[in-house]
Amino acid sequence: MQPIPYIFFPGSCREAMTFYAGLFGTPDSLRIMTMGEMPAEARAGAGDFNPDAVMHAALAVGEGWIYASDDPDPTTAMAGVNLSLDFPTEAEARRVFDALAQGGEVRMPLSPMFWAPLFGMLTDRFGVRWMIGQAAG
Repeated sequence: MQPIPYIFFPGSCREAMTFYAGLFGTPDSLRIMTMGEMPAEARAGAGDFNPDAVMHAALAVGEGWIYASDDPDPTTAMAGVNLSLDFPTEAEARRVFDALAQGGEVRMPLSPMFWAPLFGMLTDRFGVRWMIGQAAG
């Protein structure tokens, strides 16, 4: 069994997941199902919804997956969870950190730590909190 993070976005799921697919080099793995693609019987009980809203998205990242959708309550802020990724090289850790930081907020700059050659924390422009590191040795 492997845990899979499921991220809820306030209407920006498609944009975020497309960005992550390019960043992590896995655009061919990205799968997106919209609310409009729901079967008619499921739509009947769903009430009013934007047919272009993302009902479910899946993206391969390394050996794992990230799942996501547009949140039906976009007023709820993301909090309490960070996605943590370690990269084998300094160059890859810096590339990913810098790309995620664009338009976001760096909470801890990428720098050497006693447990890892590099580690940093940020919130990206989509509101997702990340911990990025270079794997120790």
